[in-house]
Amino acid sequence: MRQGLRRVIALGAVVLLAAGCATGRVGEPIPDGDDVAKYVGVKFSSTLERLTDDLGENEPRKSRLHSFMRVGELKSDNTVTAIQVGSPPTRFYKNHSNRNSADYRDFLLPAGSDVEYTLLGPDYESLAPTPWVSMPYRGKGLDICFWGGYLTVCKIFHAVNRSMESNEVDKTAKSLADGSTELTIGMPLRIFLEERIVVLPDWLLEEIPDALLDKTIETRIVLSPEGDLKEIEMKGLLSDNGNEVEIKQHYEVLEPPTEHEVPDVPPSDKVTELTTDKEIDDFYDAMAEITSSRE
Repeated sequence: MRQGLRRVIALGAVVLLAAGCATGRVGEPIPDGDDVAKYVGVKFSSTLERLTDDLGENEPRKSRLHSFMRVGELKSDNTVTAIQVGSPPTRFYKNHSNRNSADYRDFLLPAGSDVEYTLLGPDYESLAPTPWVSMPYRGKGLDICFWGGYLTVCKIFHAVNRSMESNEVDKTAKSLADGSTELTIGMPLRIFLEERIVVLPDWLLEEIPDALLDKTIETRIVLSPEGDLKEIEMKGLLSDNGNEVEIKQHYEVLEPPTEHEVPDVPPSDKVTELTTDKEIDDFYDAMAEITSSRE
């Protein structure tokens, strides 16, 4: 459990899901008044129930999340690309900074493997004497959302469902021109932070004033005519007495990938093997120091 928590803190990370949904006339709100909460709630509830099965299937999948958050003058800005291909699937995701080309980590989980490989960008080269490190994969047999490539969108979906329980946030649903369905909801910043959609160090969380926590982030979800997730977009500029928090999250489902988009398992002389709990804990502690730095 300790390693799992450290992994989330150090990595930060994103996903694919599906939902069933009816459509209405173009641009027309589907339900009205109090009914919209029930309508949207049913769609999200049914999607969450299907999430693990849908993500666990073997179809090729590719998605991209651009994640930006600013607290005052401090910014987090990265893109996570998640790929799965093959049957059983090989899974590969890339976590790259949009502001620093040396700040990246790529994670490879070969089909059927009990070992996950991490390629370290230049900012992390002090963590190991080789370009890659490997360690036992702890997620086998667990919910597919444990895998880093699917982690963040799972968090977003949990946060949306929690927001649905509030009678004080706006909720709408309408049909689009191509037969897609657009669902929107206001997500309180408090829930966004509690679900750790963006993982912030404790010292930065303490700089966010309580007055901002109940302000909401506009969250837009688009489902295809077949009910599959197409995109999620979250936007908000929240301010109070000179304190600002800005959030931009954009998740897109992309065209299915090919096997050429996934690297081969690295040769053993390019890999530092981490096998003991202490080695793994020390690795994630050191990674967290880098990712949590004020510099």
